This record gives sequence, structure tokens and C-alpha cells, in this order.
Amino acid sequence: MFIRWSAAVAAAILLSSPALQGASAADKPTDPQIAHIAYTAGVIDINAAKQAQKKAKNKDVKAFAEDMLRDHEAVNKQALALVKKLNVTPEDNDTSKALSKQAGDKLAELDKLSGAAFDKAYVANEVAYHKAVNSALETQLIPSASNAELKSLLQTGLKIFQGHQQHAEHVAAELK
Repeated sequence: MFIRWSAAVAAAILLSSPALQGASAADKPTDPQIAHIAYTAGVIDINAAKQAQKKAKNKDVKAFAEDMLRDHEAVNKQALALVKKLNVTPEDNDTSKALSKQAGDKLAELDKLSGAAFDKAYVANEVAYHKAVNSALETQLIPSASNAELKSLLQTGLKIFQGHQQHAEHVAAELK
């Protein structure tokens, strides 16, 4: 189901996903698959932010999680509006399934941590996750998108997520 794009944060899952590594032109994802992958990635970070809001102790980590929740919910809301407007049904695929599985595993791993250990692990994972998502957007999803509006939304998302990566790197440096 489209809303089932949820899971949790997973370090470098987009790039480590076999579905995105070494994909040939024949394996190029379709727009409905791209929509599902992108939305899945957003919900993964939404769920991770919700976990961090409950478990984080550091005020900067909590503030970062609030930013992630707000921004990823906003982008996913735009994505839902776009697929409705275009009358496109997002298509579950091997990549989005792998993302969800790996993210669920990562959430469970992070859930076992508390205090400063959680804060550091969450932020380190956010750095790795955003690097992976940004790379996948640049090298796979944006170039593969056929629809101009979808491509534009992905490009806007990339700019936002590059800012997230920088923010996560800054918070991580402060935690050391």
C-alpha cells in the first residue's frame, strides 16, 4: 500500500540496496516506482525522527529530529498531492521493500540505545542516510524520472535533503 512506505532510518540503505546498485538501463525505475521509493525514504526519516523525539536527550538532537519530521512530512504531503493530481498509483518494488526492511532493522537497533549513545547513533545514522538518499536522488531517481513535475519535486527534495545532511553533520560534530 502507498502509505506503507514507512519503516525507520537505516544507514546508507539506498546505496547499499542491491536494487539500486549497478542498475542497468533496463532496470531503470518507472515513475510510479520512483514515487514509491522517494516516499518510502521520507517516511523512514519521519519514523526515525519520531523515535528520536521520544528517546533523544540532547536539545540539538531533539531540534534536529523536529526539523526532520516537519520537512519530510511536508515533502511527502507534496508527493501525495502530486501523485493524486497525476492519477499515478505508486508501485511497490524491490528497492522500497529493501528500504523498509533495512530501516526496520535499524530502528530496532537504535531502540536498544539510550541517552548520549542513542543521540550519537541517531545523528550518525542521519548523516549516512542523507548521504545515501542524496546520492540515489542525483544518480538514479532524478535521471530516471520521466514526468517533469515528479523530477522537479525530486530536485526540490534533493536541495532540502542536502541541507539536512549538512545539519546532521554539524550536530554530529557537536556531539563528539
